[in-house]
Amino acid sequence: MTAGQGLNGQVYRLQVPPEQRGQRLDVFLKATLGPDISRSRLQHLIEAGRVEVKGKTAKAALKLTGNEEIIVQVPPPEPLEVIAENWPLSVVYEDDYLLVIDKPAGVVVHPAPGHRQGTLVNALLAHCDGQLPGIGGMLRPGIVHRLDKDTSGLLVVAKNEAAHHGLTAALKARTVRRRYLCLVHDRIKPDQGTIDAPIGRHPKLRFKMAVVPDGRPARTHFTVLERLESYTYLKVTLETGRTHQIRVHLAFIGHPVVGDPLYGRRQGNLGLKRQFLHAAELGFVHPITGEKLEFASPLPEELSRALGVLKRNHQ
Repeated sequence: MTAGQGLNGQVYRLQVPPEQRGQRLDVFLKATLGPDISRSRLQHLIEAGRVEVKGKTAKAALKLTGNEEIIVQVPPPEPLEVIAENWPLSVVYEDDYLLVIDKPAGVVVHPAPGHRQGTLVNALLAHCDGQLPGIGGMLRPGIVHRLDKDTSGLLVVAKNEAAHHGLTAALKARTVRRRYLCLVHDRIKPDQGTIDAPIGRHPKLRFKMAVVPDGRPARTHFTVLERLESYTYLKVTLETGRTHQIRVHLAFIGHPVVGDPLYGRRQGNLGLKRQFLHAAELGFVHPITGEKLEFASPLPEELSRALGVLKRNHQ
């Protein structure tokens, strides 16, 4: 699959594998494009004539023969109004240019079609009186980096374009320090290590990420803080910031994050209703003032409680 920007937005070019012969077009597209495009969105694109098979517009029920090329043209998204919602934020730091938030688990960072309310961005808009860069239609105003819904901890938000540009450049240059605390299954033998493995979409399960040969470079560093009976408590540092990077990398080496519903195990999750992953430390140079900023967030109560039980049982 290749993808690029066209005059009408995103353009996907897909080559149908021979083994997919006889499969319906809409089923193949859903399995291939996964979360990039929703099922309803794909259906709309097909009905609008934006999906071509062998150079001709096609219907959803078309049976594929194998080896043909499919072109999917996705127009730019329509501006989505983001509604400000006034609910409490845990603000660790704030000035005229940026703020640092301690996000609780269970909160989605930014809106998406079908999920327009209850996100961190909704609350940020109320907190900043609607003044965040990119608010004129973007779904991620002010967001520089993100945390998964069920990952808690620190993230920085830009309040103007200059700060957003500076923070984005710092992330790209890998000068932003992001450290996490996590609990993984089984005992890791080395005291520290680096996982250097490219990450991309899972070749079959498009809603997941995976270590794949043609993925984007990804490096994760870990240090063992404590070994327990059948678990290891780690401090993890991100060098890159791929989607689900820590979760994918730790599962890749055979030590998935405890409580991870996507990459983890069904057994031994200590009764947790979320993954044991917390963004505990964040450090960067202020993009406007040049001041070096360092922040820390304590382990949330439910994670601290689970860890405490393990430690007592290990004694």
